Amino acid sequence: MTSGMTGTDVAPPGRSLVWCNGRLHAADEATVAFDDHGFVVGDGVFETVATVARTPFAVGRHLDRLRRSAAGLRLELTTDDATLRAAIDAVVASHPGGEELRIRITVTAGRSPLGSRRGDGPLTVVVAAGPLGTVAPTAAVAVVPWTRNEHGALTGLKTTSYAENVLALDRAQRAHADEAIFANTAGELCEGTGSNVFVVHHDEVVTPPLSSGCLAGVTRALVLEAGLAVERTIAIGEFRHAQEAFLTSTSRLGQPIAAIDGRPLPPAGPRTAAIAAYLRTLLATTVDP
Repeated sequence: MTSGMTGTDVAPPGRSLVWCNGRLHAADEATVAFDDHGFVVGDGVFETVATVARTPFAVGRHLDRLRRSAAGLRLELTTDDATLRAAIDAVVASHPGGEELRIRITVTAGRSPLGSRRGDGPLTVVVAAGPLGTVAPTAAVAVVPWTRNEHGALTGLKTTSYAENVLALDRAQRAHADEAIFANTAGELCEGTGSNVFVVHHDEVVTPPLSSGCLAGVTRALVLEAGLAVERTIAIGEFRHAQEAFLTSTSRLGQPIAAIDGRPLPPAGPRTAAIAAYLRTLLATTVDP
């Protein structure tokens, strides 16, 4: 479903746009069908891209992961990268003001019967954006009682089936925490609802391997590729007693963990500070690492 944008895809000045299936729509008028399989059963994948100085960061990496997730869900995404990049640029340009944006690229199985069986129509592909917002300097986290299944069908895929994350984050917030942390079925540290987790252990920065069931985060990969951390299995009990740990994601750039299950951690040390500084420098100097 490779679709370009036409000259008719113009919204009134000052109205933010959403790109859907090759056309631009005013954000307050953009819709998907009631029987879209992404809406009915969460049958879809997505990526979130942040802007830096209103420029989308690491788009290439995010599109690569989008395609890996789509392939893992057996969705044949034929919209090419050039079209998606043009859609991203158009949506970003339509937003008034200078605030940074969170760009959401969503791909679903499209219109289907009202059940688990997929239809045979085209996929739904949407690019939208909204304010990125601010991130607190530190985060409190809570380990939730539910586990990630590192052997599940969706392991490693960034799917729209996020109800588990919503419930876990709600539980964490009720415990006065900012992020929920999952172990896997083996009792190992896995990930947060929308973040990867790093632990400083004996002056070494470690993060769970992908075999733990965690998502291959873009920011996580940048830290590992720079040689600033290594992968190692971490028991969830070891994490609970960590003295220094931090989160990474599209918006969390080495965000120190200030408390685990209500237990305060000492102020972030030099390793966490160095990684956060590296990521800030990378964002300021590189568009598509």
